[in-house]
Amino acid sequence: MQRIIIVVALFFIAQPSRAEDPKQLTDVAYGTHPRQVLDFYQAQSDTPTPVVFYIHGGGWQNGDKKTNPKPYLDKGISVVAINYRYVRNGVEEKIEPPVKAPLEDAARALQFVRSKAAEWNLDKTRIGATGGSAGACSSLWLAFHDDMADPASDDPVARESTRLTCAAVNGAQVSLDPKELREWLPNYRYGAHAFGLPDFQSLIDNRETVLPWIKEYSPIEHVSKDDPPIAMFYGGEAPVVGSSPKDPTHSGVMGVKLAERLKAVGVDVVLVHPEQPHPDYKSASDYLIDRLTK
Repeated sequence: MQRIIIVVALFFIAQPSRAEDPKQLTDVAYGTHPRQVLDFYQAQSDTPTPVVFYIHGGGWQNGDKKTNPKPYLDKGISVVAINYRYVRNGVEEKIEPPVKAPLEDAARALQFVRSKAAEWNLDKTRIGATGGSAGACSSLWLAFHDDMADPASDDPVARESTRLTCAAVNGAQVSLDPKELREWLPNYRYGAHAFGLPDFQSLIDNRETVLPWIKEYSPIEHVSKDDPPIAMFYGGEAPVVGSSPKDPTHSGVMGVKLAERLKAVGVDVVLVHPEQPHPDYKSASDYLIDRLTK
């Protein structure tokens, strides 16, 4: 009996302390709605860590924050993955336009993360956003939009910046303007739900009415020379402006047009698609790791 007790004791002594494990927090509320929650994965470091801010895709209509943080944690980068209100939640809450709900949730979540910098050992000056499809669009909107911080607010979270260090995205929609989208991609048909409209033709028909919303919630409308470096990754067919690809919603044509706009104002941009690989960046994670650890 004594021998068994000694062996068991040695087993427990040999186990690593829980204090050595990185912190993982699940469903941390950054707002009052059930979908305004995030997961936090803390990289082990004696100094404040950079952050990858992950926004899931799903057309702002479905999807979840579940992600694999390991590639970043292994490089000393913490990860935040957010849920946000869907467009339908915006409709239920009579938010106009409905896309305001997911986009402004992303901004609020980013501010919340910055407010936790001391507690979570984060470097709030090194935050890069990423995501695919609608999550990519949200990431670009954050990257280009003027700072939404309110320095005079009584709410300390609202006083935090919404600006990013960089963004690296997959299959991003870059515009919600039906006119320019159809000029680039004649078979484009995505995005009417962002404005509470039933289909793309109704978006075309009502373009002038919703134009102020298009200007506010299209990432490309906010491009300026002070924007952070951007990387865009697209699969599928080689991008040809004026073509009708099988998947126009995620076509690299949008990346081509946004890259033109960014280069014109001097913003550093990397565009990767099937006919244009990059020698150093095979993926968004390659880019983020490189940029956030320099």
